[in-house]
Amino acid sequence: MSPASRNPDGVLDPCPPERASTHMLLETLWIIPVATLAIFLIFFSIGHIRLSQVGVNLLTEFVYSACIALLSIVLVTRVSVRFTPRFPRAILLIQAICLIGTATAGSFAAVLILWMARIVPHGRLWMEFRASLPFSVVITLLIGLGISLFQDLRYRLQAADLALRTKEVEQERAYKLLAEARLSSLESSIHPHFLFNTLNSIAALIPRDPARAEDTVGKLASLLRFSLNAQHNGLVPLEQELKVVRDYLEIEATRFGQRLRYQIHVPASLYSVRVPALSLQILAENAVKHVAAQRTEGASIEVSAQREGNVIFLVVADDGPGFSLGAVAPGHGLGNLVARLEILFGGGGRLDVVREQEKSRVRISFPAES
Repeated sequence: MSPASRNPDGVLDPCPPERASTHMLLETLWIIPVATLAIFLIFFSIGHIRLSQVGVNLLTEFVYSACIALLSIVLVTRVSVRFTPRFPRAILLIQAICLIGTATAGSFAAVLILWMARIVPHGRLWMEFRASLPFSVVITLLIGLGISLFQDLRYRLQAADLALRTKEVEQERAYKLLAEARLSSLESSIHPHFLFNTLNSIAALIPRDPARAEDTVGKLASLLRFSLNAQHNGLVPLEQELKVVRDYLEIEATRFGQRLRYQIHVPASLYSVRVPALSLQILAENAVKHVAAQRTEGASIEVSAQREGNVIFLVVADDGPGFSLGAVAPGHGLGNLVARLEILFGGGGRLDVVREQEKSRVRISFPAES
C-alpha cells in the first residue's frame, strides 16, 4: 500500500503522485532485477553446465529486463519526483523520453554483459545491440507508461476516496457545530426567564388589555414555532426573519414599555434574500439583554439591512456603551452565531462590532446566494 499521512483531524491524506509513482515502481519491478541477477550469477558460477537454447533465450531476456528495469527505477522515479510538481501536464512526455533513454542504455548494458558471458559471439556486439534496441524501446515504453498511467489512476481513485471521507468528516463536524449553535440559539430564545417574564406580562395585560394579551400570546407561539423549525433550516427568507425579530421585540416591549424603543428599516427588495435563521433575533436579543434591561432609560434599537454588490449586511444598532467581540464567551449566542457563519459561508461570513455616531452597531455580512 502506498504511504499516507494523517492530518490533524485524523483523516488520511493521499500521498503525492510522485511518491506514489516511486513506490509503485519499486513494488512492481524489484523482483525482476533480483531474479535476473540470481539466475545470471548461478549461470556464471556453473558455466560448465550447458543450457538449452530455451534456457539461453530465457537468460538473455532476464538480463535485458534487469538492466532496463534497474535504470528505469533509478532514473524515471527521480525525474518524476523532481518534475511532476513543476510540469504535471508534461510528465508523461518527460517519462517517455527517460524510458527511451533507459531502454537504450539498458540494452547496451545487457548486450555488453551477454558478450562478456560469451552468449553473444565476438564481433556481433553492435549487430545484437542494433537488432534488440527497437524491441526494447517499444516494450519499455509500453510497460513503463502503462505502470505510470495505472498508478496515476490508482492515485486519483485514492485521492477521490480520501477526499470523500474527509468531506464526510468535515460535514459531520459542521452538522455538529450547527446543531450546537442552533440549540444554543433555541435555548436562548426560550430561556425560562424569558418565558416567565413574558407569561407574567401576558397575565398583567389580560385584565386591562385582553386584546394585546392575546396578540402577545400569538407572537410568543410564532416565535417558539420558528425556533423549533429553525433546527432544520440553515437559511430562511429575510422577510421571515424580520417577522421573528418584530415578534420578539413586541413581546419584550410588553415588559419594558417605553424603555424599549425600536425601528426596522429594511427595503422590500431584500425580503427574499436568504439569511441565517435567528441571526437578527440573536442580535436584537443581545441589545435587549445588555442595554435595555441594564439601564433605567432603556434602549433605542434599530434593525436594518442593505446589499452592496454581492454582499448582504444585517445590522442591529443600539444606543448602549458598546462591547468588544473579544469579550464574548464561546458559548454565548454571538459566539455561536460566528460559528454558524463559518459553517454556512466559510471565510465569506463575518460578525463585526463598530462604534459610530454614539451607537453600537453589530453587523453580519455574508455573500448573497447567486
